[in-house]
Amino acid sequence: MIPIRGVYEVAIPVKSLERAEAFYCDVLGLAVGLRDAPRKWVFLRAGGHNGVLLLQEDTRDWAPRHFAFNLDDADLDGAVAALRRKGVSVTEPVTHAWMPARSIYFSDPDGHALELCAPLAAP
Repeated sequence: MIPIRGVYEVAIPVKSLERAEAFYCDVLGLAVGLRDAPRKWVFLRAGGHNGVLLLQEDTRDWAPRHFAFNLDDADLDGAVAALRRKGVSVTEPVTHAWMPARSIYFSDPDGHALELCAPLAAP
Protein backbone atom coordinates (compact mmCIF):
# COMPACT_ATOMS: atom_id res chain seq x y z
CA MET A 1 0.00 0.00 0.00
CA ILE A 2 1.09 3.54 -0.69
CA PRO A 3 0.79 5.57 2.55
CA ILE A 4 -1.24 8.49 1.12
CA ARG A 5 -2.01 11.03 3.85
CA GLY A 6 -4.51 13.22 2.03
CA VAL A 7 -5.13 15.35 -1.04
CA TYR A 8 -2.75 18.26 -1.62
CA GLU A 9 -4.20 19.97 -4.70
CA VAL A 10 -7.63 20.17 -6.32
CA ALA A 11 -8.32 21.98 -9.61
CA ILE A 12 -11.67 23.72 -10.03
CA PRO A 13 -12.88 25.02 -13.40
CA VAL A 14 -14.46 28.49 -13.22
CA LYS A 15 -16.11 30.72 -15.83
CA SER A 16 -14.61 33.96 -14.47
CA LEU A 17 -11.32 33.77 -12.60
CA GLU A 18 -11.82 37.23 -11.10
CA ARG A 19 -15.28 36.40 -9.74
CA ALA A 20 -14.19 33.00 -8.41
CA GLU A 21 -11.06 34.38 -6.77
CA ALA A 22 -13.12 37.06 -5.03
CA PHE A 23 -15.49 34.41 -3.65
CA TYR A 24 -12.83 31.97 -2.48
CA CYS A 25 -10.66 34.73 -0.95
CA ASP A 26 -13.25 37.22 0.37
CA VAL A 27 -15.94 34.74 1.44
CA LEU A 28 -13.95 31.62 2.36
CA GLY A 29 -10.79 33.40 3.47
CA LEU A 30 -8.28 31.57 1.25
CA ALA A 31 -5.07 33.37 0.29
CA VAL A 32 -3.36 33.60 -3.09
CA GLY A 33 -0.23 31.47 -3.25
CA LEU A 34 0.63 31.98 -6.92
CA ARG A 35 -1.01 33.68 -9.88
CA ASP A 36 -0.35 32.25 -13.37
CA ALA A 37 -1.83 35.03 -15.54
CA PRO A 38 -0.93 33.57 -18.97
CA ARG A 39 -2.89 30.38 -18.23
CA LYS A 40 -5.64 32.23 -16.27
CA TRP A 41 -4.96 30.16 -13.15
CA VAL A 42 -4.66 31.12 -9.51
CA PHE A 43 -3.38 28.82 -6.78
CA LEU A 44 -5.00 29.45 -3.40
CA ARG A 45 -3.68 28.22 -0.06
CA ALA A 46 -6.19 25.93 1.64
CA GLY A 47 -5.08 25.13 5.18
CA GLY A 48 -1.79 27.01 5.09
CA HIS A 49 0.90 24.94 3.39
CA ASN A 50 -1.17 21.75 3.74
CA GLY A 51 -3.03 22.08 0.46
CA VAL A 52 -3.79 24.10 -2.63
CA LEU A 53 -6.98 24.94 -4.45
CA LEU A 54 -6.33 25.74 -8.12
CA LEU A 55 -8.88 27.91 -9.90
CA GLN A 56 -8.67 27.47 -13.67
CA GLU A 57 -10.64 29.79 -15.93
CA ASP A 58 -12.44 27.67 -18.54
CA THR A 59 -15.30 29.25 -20.47
CA ARG A 60 -16.34 25.99 -22.15
CA ASP A 61 -19.35 24.03 -20.91
CA TRP A 62 -18.66 21.71 -17.96
CA ALA A 63 -20.78 20.20 -15.23
CA PRO A 64 -20.57 21.68 -11.72
CA ARG A 65 -18.73 19.48 -9.22
CA HIS A 66 -18.65 18.84 -5.49
CA PHE A 67 -15.75 19.86 -3.24
CA ALA A 68 -15.49 19.47 0.53
CA PHE A 69 -13.16 21.36 2.85
CA ASN A 70 -12.48 20.26 6.37
CA LEU A 71 -12.47 22.39 9.49
CA ASP A 72 -12.76 21.86 13.24
CA ASP A 73 -16.22 21.15 14.56
CA ALA A 74 -15.88 24.08 16.98
CA ASP A 75 -15.70 26.39 13.93
CA LEU A 76 -18.66 25.00 11.97
CA ASP A 77 -21.49 27.05 13.51
CA GLY A 78 -19.42 30.22 13.17
CA ALA A 79 -18.84 29.37 9.52
CA VAL A 80 -22.61 29.19 8.96
CA ALA A 81 -23.03 32.65 10.47
CA ALA A 82 -20.06 34.10 8.53
CA LEU A 83 -21.33 32.74 5.21
CA ARG A 84 -24.82 34.09 5.83
CA ARG A 85 -23.39 37.54 6.69
CA LYS A 86 -21.71 37.46 3.27
CA GLY A 87 -25.06 36.67 1.60
CA VAL A 88 -24.36 33.00 0.94
CA SER A 89 -27.29 30.59 1.21
CA VAL A 90 -26.09 27.75 3.44
CA THR A 91 -27.75 24.72 5.01
CA GLU A 92 -27.99 24.03 8.70
CA PRO A 93 -25.36 21.53 9.92
CA VAL A 94 -26.07 17.90 9.05
CA THR A 95 -24.58 15.05 11.07
CA HIS A 96 -23.19 12.07 9.15
CA ALA A 97 -23.01 9.23 11.67
CA TRP A 98 -21.15 6.89 9.30
CA MET A 99 -18.16 9.28 8.97
CA PRO A 100 -18.59 10.63 11.75
CA ALA A 101 -18.76 14.32 10.85
CA ARG A 102 -20.97 17.40 10.70
CA SER A 103 -21.28 19.28 7.41
CA ILE A 104 -22.84 22.35 5.86
CA TYR A 105 -23.52 22.86 2.15
CA PHE A 106 -23.59 25.88 -0.17
CA SER A 107 -22.66 26.81 -3.75
CA ASP A 108 -19.93 28.92 -5.28
CA PRO A 109 -20.67 31.47 -8.06
CA ASP A 110 -20.18 28.79 -10.74
CA GLY A 111 -22.67 26.38 -9.17
CA HIS A 112 -20.12 24.00 -7.67
CA ALA A 113 -21.56 22.27 -4.60
CA LEU A 114 -19.29 23.13 -1.66
CA GLU A 115 -19.19 21.47 1.73
CA LEU A 116 -17.50 22.38 4.98
CA CYS A 117 -16.97 19.10 6.80
CA ALA A 118 -16.06 18.87 10.48
CA PRO A 119 -14.85 15.41 11.53
CA LEU A 120 -16.12 14.27 14.92
CA ALA A 121 -14.47 11.97 17.44
CA ALA A 122 -15.35 8.34 16.74
CA PRO A 123 -17.93 6.98 19.18
